[in-house]
Amino acid sequence: MSFLPVDEQLEIIKRGTVEIVPEDELVEKLKKSKEEDRPLKIKLGCDPTRPDLHLGHSVILRKLRQFQDLGHEAILIIGDFTALIGDPTGRNKTRPALSREEIQENASTYLDQATQILDESQTTIVYNSEWLGTMDFEDVIKLSSKLTVAQMIERDDFSKRFENNEPISLHEFLYPLAQGQDSVHLESDVELGGTDQKFNLLVGRQLQKDDGQEPQIALMMPLLVGTDGTQKMSKSYDNYIGITEEANDMYGKVLSIPDDLIYSWFELLSDVDVDELPSLKKKAQEDPRNTKHELALVITRMYHGEEKAKAARDHFEKTVVGNAIPDDAPTLEYEAGTEVRLLDIVSDAEFTSSNGETKRLIKQGGISIDDEKISDKGYSVTFETSTEFTLKVGKRNFAIVKGK
Repeated sequence: MSFLPVDEQLEIIKRGTVEIVPEDELVEKLKKSKEEDRPLKIKLGCDPTRPDLHLGHSVILRKLRQFQDLGHEAILIIGDFTALIGDPTGRNKTRPALSREEIQENASTYLDQATQILDESQTTIVYNSEWLGTMDFEDVIKLSSKLTVAQMIERDDFSKRFENNEPISLHEFLYPLAQGQDSVHLESDVELGGTDQKFNLLVGRQLQKDDGQEPQIALMMPLLVGTDGTQKMSKSYDNYIGITEEANDMYGKVLSIPDDLIYSWFELLSDVDVDELPSLKKKAQEDPRNTKHELALVITRMYHGEEKAKAARDHFEKTVVGNAIPDDAPTLEYEAGTEVRLLDIVSDAEFTSSNGETKRLIKQGGISIDDEKISDKGYSVTFETSTEFTLKVGKRNFAIVKGK
């Protein structure tokens, strides 16, 4: 195939990138790839420890897609074996083990979501249990000899835990070695990861050198700051936007981010041309409100298409700005004479995923009946045939609730 000039490829590759180790070797690999008309092997490993993906995950997946669009081979490793160990990166305690059944179930869901971003027809999908699962104890001993305990303790998260007398299980030392062995097995040219993955990626380089291979390039992407504007995006912090969320929710959540995130989200989460980014940065500073709406439209369009994105924008204007009840608001009916908890009404409307989430919204003043906020978690309604009210959950969910 015909590859773009190296400088043009590098400009695309470096967009949003925090660090490339080492960049000069990447340039040489790109030159050799173009001269030999041979795509580079770009590796991304993903442990299916959770079933759902959010926009934070999309940052690294989109970088892999950029390499695909440049003509290189994208290799997505499903870490069904490494997930049994648990990546200690960023952890202050040992990660709870998952069962093989949980891992397989998560992996299936993960692939369905990841291929919304990647070109599935051009993606090589492998499971690292295929090679790691066949290693015997002698192989593990030989692999373990490649790194010293001192090298492991230099790793930031391990050193902090060691200094704080927090336990480090021996099997956690095996994780970077297992991830590095993936690189050896696949003979990868480039491995992608977040900034928190640098140690693991560099272990891959070392193991490849020991095996006589040309070492991979380690390319690190930033950790996306979540909707709260402070912590990295994570379901644990409840500051995430799932890539499979409904269009209305996605649009509204993007609008909730602090103004100082607008530019970085455009850079990391959108396909806006590189040449347009400087003007967008200025626009975000001068007119954050409208620029944020533009961002919300762009992101929602990527996952739901033009029609649903525009409908989400109209829905927001009508319900949040205009405080009107949307035309598609569901109607819930309950038998006269019955007493129903608010928790159950919200659950029936499917506006939250659990009673715990509903209680948190009540505590935050996020649930109202006929514009009156409900603060009592035990609130209930006794229905009569004349009962009718508007239930609002969060900023965008409405329902008409009646007695019958």
